[in-house]
Amino acid sequence: MSMSLFWLIAMVLFGVLEAVTVGLTSIWFALGALGALAAAAASAPVIVQIVVFLGVSFLTLLLVRPLAQRFVNDRKVATNADRVIGREAVVTEDIDNIQGKGRVSISGADWTARTEDDRPIPAGSKVQVLRIEGVKVIVAPAGAAGDPQQAQP
Repeated sequence: MSMSLFWLIAMVLFGVLEAVTVGLTSIWFALGALGALAAAAASAPVIVQIVVFLGVSFLTLLLVRPLAQRFVNDRKVATNADRVIGREAVVTEDIDNIQGKGRVSISGADWTARTEDDRPIPAGSKVQVLRIEGVKVIVAPAGAAGDPQQAQP
């Protein structure tokens, strides 16, 4: 098999691999194979073809990937869940980090809740949402989280 045919097959295989994956994974090697194909067409020795393949693959990966990632993978899905941060909630099920239980209601929405400092909080208490971790809200007793409206004497 001639080296030109080898690089052509490698380029096609890397291109197909790129087409079936969701991210930029092998396009760099397809471009490297294209460079090596050009070197093979110019009757360059095999070692030169390999160096061209590795060099073009590395350079395109190094120079183009950061730019391409910005455009290809810049898909942030807004969920509006962050609107609950800083809001007041009512504990509907005792919050106990050790037992791994606790729920709060925030504007009618039910959330799994945990405390930041592992102190249990009984049902019926008011808490303030500090942050979201996965599908849980991390809370502190209302007024204890530095909320100026709740901390008034």
